[in-house]
Amino acid sequence: MTWKTQPRSKIGRLSVIGAAADPDIVLIHGVGLRAEAWGAQIGALRGAMAMDMPGHGQSERLKDSPQLADFTDAIAEILTQPSVVIGHSFGAMIALDLASRYPQMVNGVAALNAVFQRDPQAKASVSARATSLDGQTTVDPSATLARWFGDSPLPAREACREWLCNVDAAGYRDAYRVFATEDGPSEESLIALNCPALFITGENEPNSTPLMSHRMAELAPLGRAEIVARAAHMMPMTHAEEVNAILKGFIWSAQNDPT
Repeated sequence: MTWKTQPRSKIGRLSVIGAAADPDIVLIHGVGLRAEAWGAQIGALRGAMAMDMPGHGQSERLKDSPQLADFTDAIAEILTQPSVVIGHSFGAMIALDLASRYPQMVNGVAALNAVFQRDPQAKASVSARATSLDGQTTVDPSATLARWFGDSPLPAREACREWLCNVDAAGYRDAYRVFATEDGPSEESLIALNCPALFITGENEPNSTPLMSHRMAELAPLGRAEIVARAAHMMPMTHAEEVNAILKGFIWSAQNDPT
């Protein structure tokens, strides 16, 4: 899999690749990345649209000091029909918020590598990183890449390095601050979800842990969890075949047996 830049369409404030008109599947990436992070899924999932998150890629930034709801609302604005919404990391946080606040637009929600009720050490770590961002300086991605990939010299690692080095510094700061401040979906919002909900993470994921995915799935009425063996944070890129197989089954179920 290569991660080359793909042609885009502009919808409102957002740039998208894939099925820009009436998508059946919406893909939301994580902080510092861009729509191409879903390259392995766009080719495999019919009717999929991936977007550059606000302040990333070619999408416009939001207002100063945006909140989670602002990111969610910007994406909801471009949806024209109910879709299966799939998010990764911060994108998973947005996808779950979208399913909670715009249920009429979501047939099913898949949260990949999603956080839920971080422990005190994890909270302190993400808060410290958020505080260090000034919105002007490009952050050295070495520590982030080490967390995501270890020492593996994968093509996916180099693609992520390029995206992190070229992301708008203010857009990155805005998104990361929300990601650090929020602690994942509330228990109440999970209990109230009225659509099928899938929670996937990697067996070796230290931050969006398997336990988090299992706990969220237990709270959601139509929830289930899947753990990808030997995968970590960037499993949509590093374990695309396994992830795509899980997603295809979930999408078929959500589209053909909606609740």
